[in-house]
Amino acid sequence: MDPEMEIGTDEKALQINLDATKYGTFAEIGAGQEVARRFFRVGGAAGTIAKTMSAYDMTFSDAIYGPGHRYVSRVRLQKILDHEYDLLIERLDRKFGADKAFFVFADTVAARSFKERNESHGWLGVRFQSQPRGQPSQIIIHVRLLDEANVEQQEALGVIGVNFLHGAFYDRQPEKLISSLQENLPPGRIEVDMIKFSGPLFQNVDNRLMSLQLVSQGLTNAVMFKADGETVQPAEVFYKKAILVERGSFRPVTYATNDMLDSPGAGTNCANLEVRRILSARGVSLSLHNQGDRSCHGRPQLDRNFQRKILHKAGRRDSGSTWQDV
Repeated sequence: MDPEMEIGTDEKALQINLDATKYGTFAEIGAGQEVARRFFRVGGAAGTIAKTMSAYDMTFSDAIYGPGHRYVSRVRLQKILDHEYDLLIERLDRKFGADKAFFVFADTVAARSFKERNESHGWLGVRFQSQPRGQPSQIIIHVRLLDEANVEQQEALGVIGVNFLHGAFYDRQPEKLISSLQENLPPGRIEVDMIKFSGPLFQNVDNRLMSLQLVSQGLTNAVMFKADGETVQPAEVFYKKAILVERGSFRPVTYATNDMLDSPGAGTNCANLEVRRILSARGVSLSLHNQGDRSCHGRPQLDRNFQRKILHKAGRRDSGSTWQDV
């Protein structure tokens, strides 16, 4: 790893360690305990880390967090965050609650194995108080690890974990947090294809726009969200489902296109409207868009009214049956 990038990551970890208001738990499963290791290595971790743990064995994991079907999943990550945060408050609030803003960082990761060559990916999440005894907010991301060697994947996971925590604590603008995720990492080592903000600190954040930021800022090539605005990770949505891929640029979107998407027996439909290309070509800022109507007939894609808002700001209008340049 580039020495300058290494120093940049260590500086972020040290800043958190020297922040007397931050105190919490690291719970990591898979790819070692690379994020916690970063904080221990730079010194001062005793003022930041209340507990670290790694329940690798499924029996131990089930005993602590409850039985699970898929261990590297969003559901599993949420169980870890819920359990560890409740435990942190129960045991330390009386002693430190008036002075400390508690947090829990958790990840569950499937890194490259010497036995198998399955996709290397993981779920990372942080639940944190913005002030002592404040209501917690939460951020969850899904990461694909693109390095070939296990040790390099561990290294990349440690860097993005530090970036993630640092951004959650100090970057109040979600767009800046997203941009910081890839800092101190060379291009092509990670992909972030899902992000979700929740809690009082992010009550006005539209997660659909944040998903588009992942594409706009080059962290992934495609994102997915449901009609109700819920951000989802494609592999989880498509898990054990029949998929129909309709190839095309959807320029223009016609009634025939919508009829094909609405036809019965089509399985799970997903349309790529090439929003990134249109917005970047027109120089439109994603932050300008407001949340639109979400009546999308249950399809995991951009709903039509939201398409209209985006494309209208990009200099195109909906003529009723087709999209036209203006």
